[in-house]
Amino acid sequence: MNANRPGTGLLQTLRVATIFLLFSWLWLYGSPMACAQVVVPDTSFVPSPVIAPVDTVAKDSIHQKRFLDFLRRMSQRKTIFGRAIRALVVFKPRKLEGPVDAELLPQDQDQHNYKVVRKIHFVRMDAFGYNINDTLQVPDNGLEKFGNALHSRSKPRLLRNKLLFQKGKILEPLALSESERLLRQTDYIVDARVLVNEATSTQDSVDVTVITKDIFSLSGSGSVSTSGTRLALRDMNFMGLGHQIRTVGRFGMDDPQGWLFQGSYVIENLYRSYISAQLIYRNEYTYKQQGISFQRDFYSTNTKYAGGASIFWYQTLQKDFYEPEVYDTDPVPAPAAILYKPLDYNIQDVWVGRAFRLKSYDLGQDNPGRLITALRVMNVQYTQGTGPTIQSARLYLSGLGYSFRRYYKDQYLFGFGRTEDIPAGNLLAVTAGFEDGSAKNRLYFGTKAAFGKYRPNFGYLYGGIEYGSYRYQDAWEQGVLTSEALYFTPLYKLNRWRWRHFLWNRTQIGLRRPDLFALHINQEDGIRGFRSETVRGYRKFVLNYETNFFAPVTVFGFRLAVVGFADLAWITDKKDASPFSEKPYTGFGMGFRFRNEYLPFSTIQILAGYYPRVPIDNQTDFKFFRSSRPYYDFNDLRFTQPLITEFR
Repeated sequence: MNANRPGTGLLQTLRVATIFLLFSWLWLYGSPMACAQVVVPDTSFVPSPVIAPVDTVAKDSIHQKRFLDFLRRMSQRKTIFGRAIRALVVFKPRKLEGPVDAELLPQDQDQHNYKVVRKIHFVRMDAFGYNINDTLQVPDNGLEKFGNALHSRSKPRLLRNKLLFQKGKILEPLALSESERLLRQTDYIVDARVLVNEATSTQDSVDVTVITKDIFSLSGSGSVSTSGTRLALRDMNFMGLGHQIRTVGRFGMDDPQGWLFQGSYVIENLYRSYISAQLIYRNEYTYKQQGISFQRDFYSTNTKYAGGASIFWYQTLQKDFYEPEVYDTDPVPAPAAILYKPLDYNIQDVWVGRAFRLKSYDLGQDNPGRLITALRVMNVQYTQGTGPTIQSARLYLSGLGYSFRRYYKDQYLFGFGRTEDIPAGNLLAVTAGFEDGSAKNRLYFGTKAAFGKYRPNFGYLYGGIEYGSYRYQDAWEQGVLTSEALYFTPLYKLNRWRWRHFLWNRTQIGLRRPDLFALHINQEDGIRGFRSETVRGYRKFVLNYETNFFAPVTVFGFRLAVVGFADLAWITDKKDASPFSEKPYTGFGMGFRFRNEYLPFSTIQILAGYYPRVPIDNQTDFKFFRSSRPYYDFNDLRFTQPLITEFR
């Protein structure tokens, strides 16, 4: 199944890669544009003292200083060239914040616990020209002012509903830091600060200032090619109310339907309940979906109740990943015989959870650990389609878990300088249930354990393992064993340059399953830029390495990073075999990543990759490709609804 074809143009590819690397090096380290932004450490709005490295223009070369002065002088001229420089190059200092422990309130705010909140003052900033760390900074060019005029700023009511404290009520521990984190995690705010006004605070009351900086919520994209026309529109903060609208359409496609449309409408935090409502509609040739859901997560460490309800309908054409009716056929048929078959079904899902606060033996601090119980009922009704793992059923699940979460602040992880919240702590969850099926009844058991550790001088390490399986007639079946490990280094600095390394591992092991071809190693599920329908299997091991160099350049508000990557993946379709029994597939490459933190646009990556081992259905061992989906993400160590371990 996993055919080998070594790359025939290795020498030529290496030459191209060498030239590409040399060009990138010269562009990065020889470009005088690297001076276009001065980095100044700032702690004016950080509640507790932090140690920030000193980066000044004095460390730059004389040549770079002179070029920067030249650009400044030219930008002051009332010419077309001068206006272009003012629009393209940002001369304002960019202030960086060092890592701060955001789990506990800083000492200068800890004294305000259990005081009455007297006033809440909002400072709302538009997307362009403002600085969250300098409230006196305002837009100074027409382009920034024009962009802000098109933007609907977040309403005070929307921001107030996100806060975990209210005017006239007691300020609970962690309410300030958790409110700041929740504001920052929304899709319409790029950064936030929640601070106590020490000048007006008294022994029994406090005044709180909430500072937010919006993302420019409107975006759109489109493309025209021989495979069809694509148009996408979205608004992540409709009328400043926090409502999210996403639409994507494609026309002139070569499938029998010839078009597709996807749309969703999200209303978050209904009436300050932290319940989000979502409408989804999707119509394409192989996948049709419509439904509505209501969801309330354990969004904060102090959340007591969570739950959700949803109903969805699906009409799909699914790939047949199952082995033949005689399961012990040897050898296993080649996956080239995989066909599409109709599979229609609907799902109704309801769950509820309760978190219990644990006793704290520190009179000065609250215990952030929580013991959580949850119940879930899911009804799945198949109206068309069959398979060894497919049956209409009602699934009853119960969950018990322990969650301990804390958050740290850092920068230059998945963003380009914005404040990012890093989850750390522990999660342990056990799920047990019963499936009342149309073909057979069986028990289910699953467990999950995970941890996250962060230190500014060490970096971040996450590890997790999960297992789930059904029990039928005194035997385990349809089992899954998965594990994940993510590590990233501290942020290294050289003058105004920043760089960081990432290492990521994912493992999936199928146990007594008939779907031998369900796993693949395409794109985000394995090797970047790799795509094949013939490389499929039952067990896989994926290892990804990435290094990011963040450049001190801002062009039209877009930040730039140079990316290098190396991906390896082992996959096998043989029962009871190790993934390492097969030769690995690999991918190596580098490229550029662009992102504007103040726009809702996805990160844009332009990469070049080399693939020494090419499958039979992919004849290219060297290619350029574009990607917009994030490759890494944090596991929040949050207890969710009782889950069935996924096999994909």
